[in-house]
Amino acid sequence: MKKVLSAALCLMMCLSVSAKKQPKHNLRLLYWNIQNGMWCDQPNNYDGFVDYVKSYDPDVCVWCEAQTIYINGTATKCAVEDRNLNSEEDWLKLAKRYGHEYVFMGGHRDNYPQVITSKFPIEAIDRIIGNVDNHPAEQQDTIVAHGAGWAKIKVKGKEVNIVTLHTWPQAYSFYAGKDEAKRAQSKAEHGGDYFRATEMEYILNHTIENAAKPEKELWMMMGDFNSRTRVDNYQYKWSEDAPAFACQDAVINNGKYIDVIAGWYPGVFRTTTAGVSRIDYVYTTPALYKKIVNADVLDSGWVANQKKALDADGKQISNFWYQSDHRPILVDFKF
Repeated sequence: MKKVLSAALCLMMCLSVSAKKQPKHNLRLLYWNIQNGMWCDQPNNYDGFVDYVKSYDPDVCVWCEAQTIYINGTATKCAVEDRNLNSEEDWLKLAKRYGHEYVFMGGHRDNYPQVITSKFPIEAIDRIIGNVDNHPAEQQDTIVAHGAGWAKIKVKGKEVNIVTLHTWPQAYSFYAGKDEAKRAQSKAEHGGDYFRATEMEYILNHTIENAAKPEKELWMMMGDFNSRTRVDNYQYKWSEDAPAFACQDAVINNGKYIDVIAGWYPGVFRTTTAGVSRIDYVYTTPALYKKIVNADVLDSGWVANQKKALDADGKQISNFWYQSDHRPILVDFKF
């Protein structure tokens, strides 16, 4: 009973703190999968999005699905030349509206890049897509479907590594291609789960594994992992050997990162989607985790009351939601 009360009290306290402006010298991170480049707000010139970001005054933002590829209010793709936010230059124009002067777009093989915007200068380290063109298809650890990025900033003289990613979303493997029979077979074999795990291992091997002393260095890694963690299995109640845990197990077994939301809310499930699933994560190394003074999954204000996007006939437009089918994550660090 005491643990339950403590967790509930922690939740209420953090919710009240997160809506406030950051204390001086804190590093405030705002991460969010903005669903098709904030598709819901592109007809409004992103005014709602900009106002929402400004209300939290973050120092660094990381956006997943950072490109608008659909015509307003539809699931119809627009021509490539008509897409919004498809370059760092486009993002810089938008980021300046909420006070950020620096932009980095990670590597991406399709329409779903991740973008970092920042008040601090950004040093680009790597844009990660894997080596699929140089390896046979059966080597499934040679591709990163949506891509990943690695950049650095300096905060009060301290170097902070930022890794962004967005893993494969399907139940079948990337290598199943478009053949429906192969997709069905791959899905039955949990191909998507195992493919995400190989993506994750590749990203780890090409980022944090390059750290000389990761236990002392400041690293954060975040994104839409499209996967569940066994840390939340008190909620899911799945078999302990469920393949669905494979991607997050790759991070856990790597042993260099701490799951921020799980650490701040032990035993309190915090969904990061419009449904009941935590598939977005912010991880940090222990040295950076010690600097956290607040962490939260945001579900109030402009992002509250997520609802399905419906057409004139009342049918859902693809799987789109307003404002997004994901929820933002806010983390404050004291330097």
